[in-house]
Amino acid sequence: MRIIHFLVVCALVYAASYVYRIKMDSTTRTERVLRLQAQVREQREAIAALRSEWARLDAPRRLQILAERHLKLKPIEATQFDSLKNLPERPPSLVPPGTSDPIGAMIEIVDPDVITGSLPASEGPR
Repeated sequence: MRIIHFLVVCALVYAASYVYRIKMDSTTRTERVLRLQAQVREQREAIAALRSEWARLDAPRRLQILAERHLKLKPIEATQFDSLKNLPERPPSLVPPGTSDPIGAMIEIVDPDVITGSLPASEGPR
């Protein structure tokens, strides 16, 4: 009978220590969760502060004042525009229609002695 009492007492001590360990683990994890929640709250407050600072710095009126102060720009006047009839003629096209390599064709027209490395249209990739 004493052995059974001893085994029951040992089982109770083991169960109590196991429950205590679970309690300590849960307490530690709860503290960690609370610390993480506090950090998240701080980060959200920092983000909100930065967004409000961005909105203040990006305000159109503030930007207009800074542009007027630091840039020597003047408003556009109607006399600065010209009519379409005074535009120069469109330059001739240097690329023949249907060319597979337009840049190479322009270079060959400008300087025929330059080797561009482009393949003739009859040869394809190997």
